[in-house]
Amino acid sequence: MIAPHGGTLVNRLLAGAERETLLKKAAGLPSITLNSRECSDLEMIAVGAMSPLQGFMNQADYEGVVENMRLASGTLWPLPVVLANKDGEEFAAGVEVALKGEDGAVLGVMKVESCWAPDKRKELEKCFLGDDQHPAWGYLQSTGEKYIGGQIQVANLPVHGKHNDYRMTPAQTRAAFAEKGWKTIAVFQTRNPIHRAHEYLTKVALEQTDGLLVHPLVGDTKSDDIPSDTRMECYHALLNKYYPLDRTMLAVYPQAMRYGGPREAVLHAVCRQNYGCTHIIVGRDHAGVGSYYGTFDAQEIFDGLDEGDLEINTLRFEHSFYCKLTGGMATTKSSPAGPEDKIFLSGTKVREMLASGQRPPAEFTRPEVADILIASYAHKVEA
Repeated sequence: MIAPHGGTLVNRLLAGAERETLLKKAAGLPSITLNSRECSDLEMIAVGAMSPLQGFMNQADYEGVVENMRLASGTLWPLPVVLANKDGEEFAAGVEVALKGEDGAVLGVMKVESCWAPDKRKELEKCFLGDDQHPAWGYLQSTGEKYIGGQIQVANLPVHGKHNDYRMTPAQTRAAFAEKGWKTIAVFQTRNPIHRAHEYLTKVALEQTDGLLVHPLVGDTKSDDIPSDTRMECYHALLNKYYPLDRTMLAVYPQAMRYGGPREAVLHAVCRQNYGCTHIIVGRDHAGVGSYYGTFDAQEIFDGLDEGDLEINTLRFEHSFYCKLTGGMATTKSSPAGPEDKIFLSGTKVREMLASGQRPPAEFTRPEVADILIASYAHKVEA
């Protein structure tokens, strides 16, 4: 099976007597409250999804990542994974602090390695190619003026009210792949319902691999993104009818969305390698937002990585569409159709149709998925 990024699958989650000892220690320590994204990151670190990270980044790792996508060790890492000290309190290196969720529950303990004031404008520009209108800037402004980093030990993962039956750690997905006999696994990262173009990409991937992991992101997204509950309902409807169930698997991905375009595409690849996937689908404008990134920048960034940086392979696709000329899904690589023979619908047009209770054409989305989205829009209007 493919090796984890960095060679070892990290596990910072304690159990039994070690967990009880950690909780007793945490009760007497100063504490920091994590926001929703930081709780997602803590979970990802604890279960090894962010291997080789063993905690929130210290200053040396952070600065290396911002400047050249490298941890201090030289290992590839594309985006900061940091904890903001919201109250601005100084913690010296070596001090231990309790980490709490927004509900006040103790999650774990961090041994401080660094506490520093980052250049957030530089982080925005280098990592996100962004300006004041980029979603990353709103997030960066909402956190404290200082970052605090160090290794963590985790006693409790964040409690989730939904999707718990589909929360699988990297160790669990790897075990499931082995049980199924899958040696090559393609993963589809998504924060949207799967429409016909996405279905085409995933099925082309299935032609080349033993299995497909549909791995929707269920951490924080923008307020206008479709809620994860609705998306999960869509995935179930689609997979149960239109995919071979013995060659597909659905699990949720707890990370928060950064909208980091090319760098976030690399992050998604790194983490999915940790989950045991050998191939990741990278389509048009992967992890993009607005017009900050070129259409295929998220594919081209992989060409600039050094040999050995990643073991996971990319499956790269152009914009797919329903081709009236050939009578099926295609891309410009496989169809000679002109604009008049391609069925494209903008996101705005689809939302308008769904909001009015009108099904988009079957060439764009499966009717079962469209009906779920129509009902969701109607409920939103009623609310």
